[in-house]
Amino acid sequence: MTNADRNMVVVARLRAAPLVAWQALCALLLGMLLTRLHWGGDPLDALRNMVFGQPLVLLGIAAVLTLWAYWIGVWRRRHAYVRHDGVMLYRGSSARWPLSLVRDVVVARGNSGLESLRLVVDDDSEVTRELAKLYLLDGAPEVVRDGVMFAVARVGGRLEPVTVH
Repeated sequence: MTNADRNMVVVARLRAAPLVAWQALCALLLGMLLTRLHWGGDPLDALRNMVFGQPLVLLGIAAVLTLWAYWIGVWRRRHAYVRHDGVMLYRGSSARWPLSLVRDVVVARGNSGLESLRLVVDDDSEVTRELAKLYLLDGAPEVVRDGVMFAVARVGGRLEPVTVH
């Protein structure tokens, strides 16, 4: 059986408003950084000034473009951000875990102070994996937790109560 043979079941969608806000913020930052560049003179002098005279502004532009590309990718996956195919649990296009190793889904506050839905995976590590920030979720976190745990129960994974500090 290949991955294309499996039917995907959507567990969580993302709200559009925060994603649009992040993209607008990236556009605003990019505009501010582009206005900070000195474009005067001929094209060769302008390029030389940008590369050697203002390297931090160029690094900032590269960072903002990278961040913007990330949020565009999240935007493209917003309708099926957390999903499973009966064997694996997928988050966006970047992370996946076998459903048989999933132990629990908990709500925890991260280092930034924002609450997120986190996955407890039985892979001999003490770290939980982030599924999604709560402010991005389109729906209640309990519904997402129940959807993931239902998929785990169907696979035959162990359901254990887990405490995360």
